[in-house]
Amino acid sequence: MDPGLVPVLMLVVVTAALSLLGAVGVRRLRSWPVAVRGGVAALFVTTGVAHFVGMREELIAMVPPALPAPALLVTVTGVLELAGAAGILWSRTAPWAAGGLTVLLLAMFPANVYKALNGPVTSTMDELVPRGLMQVVFLAATVSLVVHYVRAPNGPFAQRRP
Repeated sequence: MDPGLVPVLMLVVVTAALSLLGAVGVRRLRSWPVAVRGGVAALFVTTGVAHFVGMREELIAMVPPALPAPALLVTVTGVLELAGAAGILWSRTAPWAAGGLTVLLLAMFPANVYKALNGPVTSTMDELVPRGLMQVVFLAATVSLVVHYVRAPNGPFAQRRP
């Protein structure tokens, strides 16, 4: 299996498993946003840990040369990914974490493009189209949560009447 598929599999498998548990009667998992939040958390724990263990040098090499301090940027984004994974699991911070993770995915996309166009292609997932499609899947998950929370009548973004 291509190691580049691991984050996608984490998102899909954990979301599906939590949805299934909700379908068979686990009350706390009946809501689709809860299942997606679990999948997003698994995704960002996987990618966040990779910023420090196993893929750190490869991630540093992905940073476009125009950006300063690649190692620091990889550390900061790794910490943000792990913080977002934790934040998405707590219902009070989940809306903000979903928004933050969406912005983070968009901010990191140029590094993915740079890797696809300039880095050594060691797997299919290093190529631009698969890498771009993977980012679209990640964004679909985080944006679906943002939209859910924006539309929620009693959510953090609901207009309150005096």
